[in-house]
Amino acid sequence: MARYSKEKQTLFLLIVGLLAWLVPGAGHFVLKEKKRSIIIFVTIVLTFCVGIYIGSIGVIDLFGTTPWYVVGAQIMNSPMVLVLGRLTTGGAYPVHGWPNEIGQIYTSTAGLLNLLCIVNAVYLAHLRGIETAGE
Repeated sequence: MARYSKEKQTLFLLIVGLLAWLVPGAGHFVLKEKKRSIIIFVTIVLTFCVGIYIGSIGVIDLFGTTPWYVVGAQIMNSPMVLVLGRLTTGGAYPVHGWPNEIGQIYTSTAGLLNLLCIVNAVYLAHLRGIETAGE
C-alpha cells in the first residue's frame, strides 16, 4: 500500500484549495465529486451573477467599498473579482441606494458560500489522505 508523505499531502491540500478558489466547485471535481461540484459551481456563479445584475458591476469596487470587497468576502468568489475590481477603479460605474446594497450582499454571500466549499473540499481531501495512509 502506498503511503503519502506529509509534504505530498500538504501540497495536495493546497492544490485542492487553490483550485476550489479559482473555479467554484473545482476542488470537489478533483476529488471526483462531480455532481457536488456542478451544484456548487451553478449555485455560486448564479448568486454572484444575480448580485451583479441587481447592482451592476459597480458593486465590486477595490477602494470605495473595501470592507465588502475584502472582509465581506467578494474576493473569495474567484480571481475574476480582481479583474472586475480593476475595471471599476475610480468610480467608473457608480451605484447608489438599494441596488448597491443588495448587489453587495449577493456577491458577498456568493463569496462566503465559496469559502465554505473551499474548506469542505480541503477537509474531504484531508480525510481521503488519512484513509489512504491508514491502509
